[in-house]
Amino acid sequence: MDFLIREAVQADMESVHQLVTELAVFEKMPNAVKVTVEELTRDGFGERPLFHCFVAEADSTLIGIALVYPRYSTWNGPVIHLEDLIVTQSMRGKGVGKALLKRVVAYGLEKKVRRIGWEVLDWNEPAIQFYENSGAIVLRDWDVVQMDRAAMKKFMEE
Repeated sequence: MDFLIREAVQADMESVHQLVTELAVFEKMPNAVKVTVEELTRDGFGERPLFHCFVAEADSTLIGIALVYPRYSTWNGPVIHLEDLIVTQSMRGKGVGKALLKRVVAYGLEKKVRRIGWEVLDWNEPAIQFYENSGAIVLRDWDVVQMDRAAMKKFMEE
């Protein structure tokens, strides 16, 4: 299977959105995706892009994405966060994920970051194995903490 890893362009955002939705279904959260194609386009390609995206393409079809954005660690300085690495179900196990992760790591090295971080669901053993086999450390003693918009508003009302 031949595929190409390249930087995403605005015209890719509809397919990126479809892959994000596919991931949400896989992760048993089918209604979790709130972002729109228009927001992805604006936020990724505006005057100050909020993220950088790489895509895997085969036969003019996007089969995977890796979306990253900059963060700053008080312990390490510049780092990047890998928000999602998605390979469409039918293309898993063909090296697409590894190629996308290699591109993200190359990008991190280009940007001179000291760490790349991301989350993985504790029940997603194939992904955990993939990440550990690539040399990543899965920190099982850290919990992810989030506050959605409703919680933010409620907190501010207190």
